[in-house]
Amino acid sequence: MTFQPRMQNKIQGFSVMGGVHRRLWNGIVADVWDVECASYAGGYYVSQDPRLFIMLDKRGPGNSRIKLSPRAQGAVQDTEKRPISYVPAGMEVWAELTDVHSVRHLDLHFDAGTISRRLTEDIDPRRLESPQLLFSDERVLALAQLVAAECLNPEPLHDLYGDGLALALIIDVLKLSRAVPRKRSKLAGWQLRRATDFIEENCLRNIRLEELADLTGLSQSHFSHAFKASTGIAPHQWQTNARLDKAKRLLIESQYALTAIAAETGFADQAHFTRVFRKHVGTTPASWKKAQVA
Repeated sequence: MTFQPRMQNKIQGFSVMGGVHRRLWNGIVADVWDVECASYAGGYYVSQDPRLFIMLDKRGPGNSRIKLSPRAQGAVQDTEKRPISYVPAGMEVWAELTDVHSVRHLDLHFDAGTISRRLTEDIDPRRLESPQLLFSDERVLALAQLVAAECLNPEPLHDLYGDGLALALIIDVLKLSRAVPRKRSKLAGWQLRRATDFIEENCLRNIRLEELADLTGLSQSHFSHAFKASTGIAPHQWQTNARLDKAKRLLIESQYALTAIAAETGFADQAHFTRVFRKHVGTTPASWKKAQVA
């Protein structure tokens, strides 16, 4: 389902000119508003999703104030010194415009869960919950101008263009740095021996990950990561190698047909055996056997 921002407001003195210019990307909605203002205009806004608000243009001698309660003094938002605000989900923000003729602003709403999945890591809740009101940043503003231009473009470019700009804008404002990869711990020596011995003894049947985890006293996820950290391969690959080692011994030491060897070593049929053997060894079982005998 396409993400839709969940915004509530109670405002007066605003009149939208020409309709909203909206673009929808993956977990992101960008709106450019051109708004005509009465001599006094204002109200409050609250959204269930985090958002960015960037003042792009203001006309008129007066000013626009942003505040956190209706009676607060607030601070002036302009297009030079303080055009940008990041507003966390659920935070109520009041606006008060006096003697402003019109404004153009960019609203960028995003779904934090979708953005986290796209970045393949959880966003630090502290960054999502910390407001950044009325600041200026040349790089952020440049990205915002490009996003707004794409919203206003009558012939939009490929979605990846605007989507990439908007995602970059979110990353920059929230200062989302690249996560440091966690170093996976390895299995203890006794755990590794117990696991590999069990795999080799039972490699002809389907071995469940739960069995191996229980043998080592670990959770399935912990065991799987620790086994790969210790051996360089996943448990199921170790089992495949054990089957292939048995198959190689049968190829050299017996006169069994390939169908019989496939059955003896736990493969579904000869075709499956040949396919797996070629993938891991680089040649067919028959060719490998001939090379060993020669």
